Amino acid sequence: MPRRPDTVETVHLAIELLRRIPRHPRKITSATLHRQLREAGIQRDLRSVQRQLKMLTEHFAIQCDDRDRPYGYSWMERAQGLSLPGLNEQESLLLSLAEQHLRNLLPVRLLRSMEGFFQQARSNLHYNGDDTDRAAREREWLDKVRVVSTTQPLLPPAVDDNVFSAVSNALYANHWLEIQYRNRAGKLQEKRVMPLGLAQQGQVLYLVGRFEGYDNERSLALHRFESARETTLGFRRPPEFDFSQYDRDGRFGYGYGKQIRLTFCIDRQAGMHLLEARLSEDQRVIEHEQYYEITATVVDSEQLTWWLQGFGDDVWDISREPPPAG
Repeated sequence: MPRRPDTVETVHLAIELLRRIPRHPRKITSATLHRQLREAGIQRDLRSVQRQLKMLTEHFAIQCDDRDRPYGYSWMERAQGLSLPGLNEQESLLLSLAEQHLRNLLPVRLLRSMEGFFQQARSNLHYNGDDTDRAAREREWLDKVRVVSTTQPLLPPAVDDNVFSAVSNALYANHWLEIQYRNRAGKLQEKRVMPLGLAQQGQVLYLVGRFEGYDNERSLALHRFESARETTLGFRRPPEFDFSQYDRDGRFGYGYGKQIRLTFCIDRQAGMHLLEARLSEDQRVIEHEQYYEITATVVDSEQLTWWLQGFGDDVWDISREPPPAG
């Protein structure tokens, strides 16, 4: 089998190296890259890899940390990274939508490492050169889709960037947090917290965690943090804690997991949407001429009470009973 020309081999090696170099603050050594290439079936001596890395630092946004040996290589923080033409219009659209909805939920370091991909997606969607009508329509899609609030829209409370960075990084690394937190009564508390989950409810971000010395979870609004510092002290995530179950138990709605059999009457016009978007899988509806009688098994919570009260006189005969056995 004829050997590929040296120029092709060189380009192939450069692409493989660029794919494997991480974004700052992570870094990788030439020896590690050499090993990865060898495991992938690419046979090059270490000296060749080092020469290629030197060339890449001169022509790409690659930096070499030469303060200590072995030297470490990384893409610069805001570099686009290896941008290949494989990201089509639909993939660019999906990434742009994902960026909008995940920006407040991703660890800061992970979000930063994805910035090159997000930037490439934005560039693809704002390309103004010769293009097809189909591609142009796909770019317009971002201006045609919205997530609409079902309640009165509110501006999100301000969260300190340093607080969010410390919280998300500690949550990702399973490190204890030292925080200054002002509760709803305005009292400032200094606590050490085991971060267990991050949730966005409406416009508010909540950290779910355990205070040191306690075995129950609390939901802490991030905008009430005066400060947060990630420690180097790690912890083992409690095996009994299930974040999905925490949500199903209605804890974000000020509930404690108590299920009830809810029955109420609601005016037909006010309750028509409940025939389409049900309260539960076992919801039952009895239709009357002027109203519906609805029964469903739900989690009892303050949020449920507020929801029922929001209908005013259109809801009556509310009953909360224990769910049927079995």
